[in-house]
This record gives sequence, structure tokens and C-alpha cells, in this order.
Amino acid sequence: MYASMRCVNHPRGWWASLVRRAMAALALAVWVIAAHAHKASDAYLQLEGGAGSTSLRIDVALRDLDVALNLDTNGDGKLTWGEIRLAWPLIEAYLRTRVELVGCPLEPVTHGLERRIDGVYAALTLQSTCKPGLPPGIRYGVMDDVDPTHRGIARISWAGQPGAVRVLVPQAVRVGLAGAELATAAGVSAPLIPNPATVVEAAPTVKLAAPPAAPAEPEQALQFVREGVQHILTGYDHVLFLVCLLLPSVLRRTEQGWQPVPRLKSALIPLIGIVTAFTLAHSLTLALAATGIVNLAPAFIEPAIAVTITLAALDNLWPIFRGRRVLVTFFFGLIHGFGYASVLSELQLPAAEFAWALLQFNLGLELGQLLIVALVTVLLFTLRSQRAYPKVFVRGGSLLAMGIASVWFVERVANVSLLPL
Repeated sequence: MYASMRCVNHPRGWWASLVRRAMAALALAVWVIAAHAHKASDAYLQLEGGAGSTSLRIDVALRDLDVALNLDTNGDGKLTWGEIRLAWPLIEAYLRTRVELVGCPLEPVTHGLERRIDGVYAALTLQSTCKPGLPPGIRYGVMDDVDPTHRGIARISWAGQPGAVRVLVPQAVRVGLAGAELATAAGVSAPLIPNPATVVEAAPTVKLAAPPAAPAEPEQALQFVREGVQHILTGYDHVLFLVCLLLPSVLRRTEQGWQPVPRLKSALIPLIGIVTAFTLAHSLTLALAATGIVNLAPAFIEPAIAVTITLAALDNLWPIFRGRRVLVTFFFGLIHGFGYASVLSELQLPAAEFAWALLQFNLGLELGQLLIVALVTVLLFTLRSQRAYPKVFVRGGSLLAMGIASVWFVERVANVSLLPL
């Protein structure tokens, strides 16, 4: 009799053990992603020409340059003016080796710092005496070996015409610098800075490959749709918030505790209301923030997004929202919308082009969001009947999300880095 019982119960025990191990591995993976992944970033370029001379301004966030160049020399998690001033030759040389106008050699003219909606940027302006009839191609390689999700957003004004917008994907480039002979053979190292003694530490070397062919101009159509999809898929705080909403979606609270829903339809109907509320809310504030009608500082928005994750996870453990999950999700969506807005608010496009870019970007956000919701919901639905699901997935997953969000909150309020990049 005892042997028979063991035979019957063994598969369930084995499955529960497997689920626990899988959750432990998933928890570790999420933590590693949160700790080591560099959040997707954007740089801004302004190309002007068509008469007299050609100029290119490049704005890159200091937080991104710190990841690429290790500007924080004392490792205290903060960038000081002294560190930036001493490292400026390194910053200038880095940008000049990774941005090129095809057929138009550039020389630096001015540089400085500029505070934008999402932080402080290093701004470098370069000029060329070439006078091409059409805008030259841009080879772009900023963050190419550090962050594959990075994008350069270029606004091009030529011969007095309104600016067009191009999204630039990083690729390996090679540009010659005045006073520094760069090797022409593939695989040969060359210094990035003519005078490395002026920098905090010796200038690094870079492996140079033969210059690639000029890239084809990216398609104008739907380029911001792709940006919207990429923005939400690599926005780990937004994804974590959605996952917190989805964890209990395949269960129902009863007097006996959590019970699995009988059909997928039973999970989807309330989920549609939650996702719709979130979509409407962040679409509204995305439009308001991107057009400049309403502006809230990232110093407030970024910690507030971390708080929304904590509260959504807490509601999975104790029903603090008391059945008002749709209404609360709408309010939280308003906050998340401000977090999406920085990509478009900095472009300063003409009204018609801005409206088209905003529509594309928002559509991309929704496509990415639907992809996340669909994949996660189907996965959770297949696991909902396991005995360990409420304890391991809902409780354990929510506690893990609260831990990560708490670290993000402290980092964003204190402007420190507690987790290594």
C-alpha cells in the first residue's frame, strides 16, 4: 500500500520540485538581468548643411558614456565635474571615432554639457567644409560594443528644408583623427587620444577593422514603430510592472485561497480591462509629455515607477486595492507614460512629423506590450494548476519584484549605483 502511494505521488512531487528549481533559476536570471543589463539608451544628432558648411552635433548621456568609458574613476557611483573635465579628451576622441559623415571629414568646434529631461548630456559640435548637394550618409557606432539596444536619433535639416528623422543602429566604424594615425590594417590597435596624459588614466586601445560600406538609409516608414517595440521590451521596469499584474491573472481569490481559473477566457476578460486601462493612461501622458504640455522631472518619475511595481506586487500578496485594480492600473499607467516620453520630447520636430512619429512610437509600445502579455499569460495559464503556483509564482515572484523595485527606488532617489552594471 505504501509503495503504491509512493508510485502515485512521485510524479506530482517530481513536478513540484522541478517547478521550484525552475523558479529559482528564473529568479536568479531576473536578478542578474536587473543587476547587469544596461538600460536601453538614446543619443541625439543634429545634421545641418546645404550652404556654406556642414555641421553635426552629437548629444550622448553621461550615464552612457560612463558605461562605455568608465568616467567614474573613483568608483563612488557619481560623476563629478572634475571627472568629466579631465576625461573630456577621451569623450571627444570616442565620439569622433564612432560617428562619421561619409565623404565629409569633421573637426570639433565646441563642446559642453546640457541638461535634458532624462539627465545630463555631453554635447559635441563638429563641422566640415564639404558642401554636398544631398545630406551625407551617417556611419554610427556609439555604444556598439557595450549596449546593442542603443540607438542614435538623427534630425537632418538640409538646404533650409524642415528636418527629417532617422534612427541609427550602432555598427563598427572607423574614422581618422587629426594628429593620430589610425591603422589601416584589420585587427591592428591604435590609440584613441593624441595626448593621453591629459586624461585620468591611459587611453584604451581599440581593434580596428576595415571600414564597412556606407549603410543604406533606414526606411522612414515605421522606424518609430520599431523604436517603440524595442523601448518597452528593453524597459525592464515597465516589463516587471506588467508581469506583476499578470502573475495572479490565471487565479481567482476565494475563501479557500487562490484557485486556478477553469478556462483561458476566464483569465483574459478581466485582463483585457487592466491592459486597456494601462494603455489608455500611458498613451495620454506620453502625448502630453512628448508635446511639452505637461513636464515632470525624471527625478520624480523614475522613483515613482519603482513604487508602482512595489504596490502592484504587494497587491498580489495582500489585496490592498480591494477590487479596484483597473482604476489603480490606470493611475499607474499615467506615471509610466512619462517614462516613455523622453525619446520624442527631445526631437523638436515640426508638428506634422511629430504627430506621425508619436503615433508610430505609441503603436510600437502597444505591439511590444501585447507580445509580453500574450507570451506571459499563455505560460502562466499552463502552470496555473500546479500546487506550487500560488506559493512559488505569485508569492515568490511578487516578493522578488518588490526586492528589485526597492533597489531601483533607492538608486533613483539617491542617484547612486547599488548594483554593478
